Amino acid sequence: MDNRDAVSAFLRSRREMITPEQAGLPVYGRRRVPGLRRGEIAALAGVSVEYYTRLERGNLKGVSDSVLDALAQALRLDDTERMYLYDLARAAGPAARVRPPRREARPAVRASVARIVEGMPGLPAYVMNNRLDTLAANPLGRALYCEMFADPACEGNVARFAFFHAAARRFYTDWERMARFAVGALRVEAGKHPYDRELSNLIGELSTRSDAFRVMWGSQSVHVFRESTKRLNHPLVGDLELDQETMSLPDESGLSVVAYSAPPGSAAEDGLKLLASWSATPGGDPSPAQP
Repeated sequence: MDNRDAVSAFLRSRREMITPEQAGLPVYGRRRVPGLRRGEIAALAGVSVEYYTRLERGNLKGVSDSVLDALAQALRLDDTERMYLYDLARAAGPAARVRPPRREARPAVRASVARIVEGMPGLPAYVMNNRLDTLAANPLGRALYCEMFADPACEGNVARFAFFHAAARRFYTDWERMARFAVGALRVEAGKHPYDRELSNLIGELSTRSDAFRVMWGSQSVHVFRESTKRLNHPLVGDLELDQETMSLPDESGLSVVAYSAPPGSAAEDGLKLLASWSATPGGDPSPAQP
């Protein structure tokens, strides 16, 4: 799989976002292109214009770490963008020419990890893979995302829910921010795993069916899920402001444990307790009524 298009689009988009003023360069007359010129980035990175032009045309094969570091500094990349650039370079290297073993579509959740998730009854928690598939969830996690789990078309995938389900724009109070984070996370994974057919199929499906996803994908933004604050509007308990922690498992599975919590004494904590009581009721169904 050739990642030249991804490399070219990423480098060009980052270059076009930097103004001469930000780079400390003088401005003479009207500029016909947004951001910096190729020659200006080349000078800032300490490489020739011809060499940088080769890079921006998508050829990162054989590029040294020192050049990547200089390029990242010239393009003012943040930590996540720098990591993505290195992933693109690794994918362009000689080792990437040999197709790696097929990755398991949905790796099994270890029993010990499932017990940890189930052992947090007061916190919504679930296990997610690198394609944003929810592979396991405790009862409160399923209750929190009841609309996603109730729709078979979502297949437990957070990105499908965000872009395909009409309720998602109400559920995520900051829908655009969350949607951009999801798109950026998928782009990071695409840089790491260019041979992941399931990931490629998911991105293709989202691009085909959602104009919003297609526009956000074109922005070349990258994102890594860590800690954040989620503002949600649940169909049964209303507004919830929850702290989210995403903890990657220390293995090659690509799985993460995602858990939500609320500050003690907050309205969100009361909302989670109410939701937990509904989800724990025998025969109770926290999902909204279906027409």
